[in-house]
Amino acid sequence: MMRLVASALVSVLPALLLAAPARAGDRYALVVTGAAGGGSYALQYDSWRAAFVSALRGPLAFDPAHVTVLGDADAGVDGPPTREEVQRRLREWAGRLTREDLLFVLLIGHGTRFGGEDAKFNLVGPDLSATEWAALLAPISATLALVDTTGASFPFMAKLARPGRLILTATDSSMQQYDTVFPEFFVRAFEDPGADLDKNGRTSIWEAFNFASARVRRWFEQSGRLPTERPVLDDDGDGIGREAQSPGRDGTMAGALYLDAGSPAGPADAPANALARQRADLEARIEALRQRRSGMAPDAFDAELERLLTRLARLSQQMRAKER
Repeated sequence: MMRLVASALVSVLPALLLAAPARAGDRYALVVTGAAGGGSYALQYDSWRAAFVSALRGPLAFDPAHVTVLGDADAGVDGPPTREEVQRRLREWAGRLTREDLLFVLLIGHGTRFGGEDAKFNLVGPDLSATEWAALLAPISATLALVDTTGASFPFMAKLARPGRLILTATDSSMQQYDTVFPEFFVRAFEDPGADLDKNGRTSIWEAFNFASARVRRWFEQSGRLPTERPVLDDDGDGIGREAQSPGRDGTMAGALYLDAGSPAGPADAPANALARQRADLEARIEALRQRRSGMAPDAFDAELERLLTRLARLSQQMRAKER
């Protein structure tokens, strides 16, 4: 009975997030596919890169002149994926971008542990460590959203996190060094209507993160493998991060940040986004509770589920009231 009630409550929650006003600044993107290390990897990385760049220049309506693509030489690349080229591009932006601008960075490729608490993103020639990326990004005053989709990427979160930044890594530990499937699903989120949880016709970074995280879990379950990657997101600046289905403080900025021309959400959207984040947290707690059910006493499980469902029902009423 409880499961039916939970399902019914979640299904009737209205889509309330409003369209965000236009940005005062400009949007920039840096997409890098690093050293592939093999033909099959190169084809896969190029496919992910091409799909995402197509979304940036197409439905997300980035100015093509503001999209920089580094990768193996082909028709869709602006330069080679080398240390020197990354440094040059970021140093140029450091003198050009303002606080009103948005810089989105997507890293696709291989990652490796480096020096215990650090990691490297593999490039052609000398690599760049997370510490070096942090130094390069420090002078850039624009809002930064960086997504490192590689294995062993977690140290990038600790090194780059600060208030006003969004950092997303495909792993929650530098020990998770296997090649990841996260980039496939993260890229897909911007073309799959199913990623748009609140059905407002737009996909926020949080929604893309949530969509990709769920698909990663499903991929490992269907493959019969133990998970070797756990995506985490940090946007409160503490460098710790949280998984999509775990409660936590992170996610407020990500829920209000869109890559399309209306990003990020302004003050008029703040109440709706706050309610949406509360809803996501409650849904995550309900899902986590369900996963723990086998180890709980039935009465304890029912009591906790009832408490969470009551909060969810009250939140639903608030959201409906604001919609009117």
